[in-house]
Amino acid sequence: MPANILVCLDTDVQPSVFDGVVAVDSGANHLFRHGAVRPEDVEPLVHGAMFTRGGPSLRHTALFVGGSDVHAGEQLLAAAKKAFFGPVRVSVMLDSNGCNTTAAAAVVAARKHLPFGPETIATVVGTGPVGQRAARMLVQEGVEVRVASRKLPKAEGVCHRISQAIEGARITPHATETTGLPGVVEGTQLLVAAGPAGVELLTDAQRQSMQSLRVVVDLNAVPPLGVGGIEVTDTGADRHTQVCYGALGVGGLKMKIHKAAIARLFQSNDAVLDADEIYALGKELVSRKPS
Repeated sequence: MPANILVCLDTDVQPSVFDGVVAVDSGANHLFRHGAVRPEDVEPLVHGAMFTRGGPSLRHTALFVGGSDVHAGEQLLAAAKKAFFGPVRVSVMLDSNGCNTTAAAAVVAARKHLPFGPETIATVVGTGPVGQRAARMLVQEGVEVRVASRKLPKAEGVCHRISQAIEGARITPHATETTGLPGVVEGTQLLVAAGPAGVELLTDAQRQSMQSLRVVVDLNAVPPLGVGGIEVTDTGADRHTQVCYGALGVGGLKMKIHKAAIARLFQSNDAVLDADEIYALGKELVSRKPS
């Protein structure tokens, strides 16, 4: 059987060591690591991966797009897909800065404790890559989502993009600089905190005062944490009638999803693993066995 080769296209000068280690632990036998990759560099790299193997052997070569700049990673993914033609292609995964696997782990964790559908309202704090993807995943489940940002235009931009992509999306923007985060969270059952590192978004007293709140997922691992009273290692901890997850608590599931996604790349030559596909994989993992 041919060796599994993962071609890593990283937008940073030095390709991620973290992503490389996870890839090896997930079944990649060889890593071809390229740093500072720009969209115009992608086609020859992809063609090199596509044209050296054929037939069933083609599935043993795959692409991984990484780096710290998610927008730049999205451009590389688009360039890679454009370089494919017909059945001549290889599988590709996008997880720049862990955006897709982290968001998927957060939403999958919350899903274990809440019914997802029109009866559930969630607040997602943060308009960065993880917050955007978490909001999209929740909207796809039929959840009503409030996107909170300090500045309203950022929240409006996220809501517009998701509404354009998902028909019937129930999603609204909110500015915390005018109403405060407690005012946005009040009446919701789920809070996903994906705000800036080292900024407390909700105090312990404020969190405990939220009568409707049932599940809290705080993805900030840098003190002070995003939500007061939560430990970074919380994994479904019961804290004042709320089920709580900290960043490291979610991290275990994130790693399982990441490894499973890499392994999935080598099962066919035509998989494209972006936010939706990685979230579906996360749900599949949890349904198969406990996390």
